[in-house]
Amino acid sequence: MQALITRPIEDAGPLAAALAARGVTPVSEPLLAIRPRPAAAVALAGVQAVLFTSANGVRTFGRMAARRDLAVLAVGDATARAARAIGFHDVASAGGDVEDLAALAAARLDPRRGALLHVAGSIVAGDLAGRLAAAGFRVRRVALYDAEPVAALSEATVAALRAQRIAAAFFFSPRTAAHFVTLARAAALDEACRHVAALALSPAVAAALSPLGWAPLIVAAAPEQAALLTAFDGFLAGSPPAQPGDRFRDD
Repeated sequence: MQALITRPIEDAGPLAAALAARGVTPVSEPLLAIRPRPAAAVALAGVQAVLFTSANGVRTFGRMAARRDLAVLAVGDATARAARAIGFHDVASAGGDVEDLAALAAARLDPRRGALLHVAGSIVAGDLAGRLAAAGFRVRRVALYDAEPVAALSEATVAALRAQRIAAAFFFSPRTAAHFVTLARAAALDEACRHVAALALSPAVAAALSPLGWAPLIVAAAPEQAALLTAFDGFLAGSPPAQPGDRFRDD
């Protein structure tokens, strides 16, 4: 069995390893390319904590700023691991989405102790700043990278889909999912996708995938890769998928 991974190449490794451990051949087809913004700058004066909503934000921050003494709040466990990998020690994971991250910040931090720096890409999911502003926090958002969509699916992936060699595809953001739909239709893959199980990180991702027919379209019970893999295991075993609520996080 082959499974398509649509994440940026920087994020695909752990999922590829998890699939290989299950006897599934991973096929990497990154739909977004991560490009650091050369003119971006990180100003940390007056900041009490850094908020990361993606591992790409962590890695880009690591190349642009030297300080590692600030508290870090990460949207999920993978992002938290990335923060620890570049040298941060005071790291907490919200284990979910933007709403969970906002709740974690409100519980752990004091608005009187300084601003919060939200490190992100040029396009973000959810309204982290709005949620925290309602709790009295000042949030600065700095866009350190662009996630640029690719122009077309690779010839190898198109051929594999048409030959029905790919049995499953993994999607982690509404933006990536919507772009896949656009590229798949441009390549006349509507019928081919009817033979693929789509694994979506959230209902919002599933909604973006819905214009195509899938066999089936499965939503993770929580917006974490571990939950997505649990849903995949259920698909392999023939179990019905869970039905979670809408969640938001960056790509």
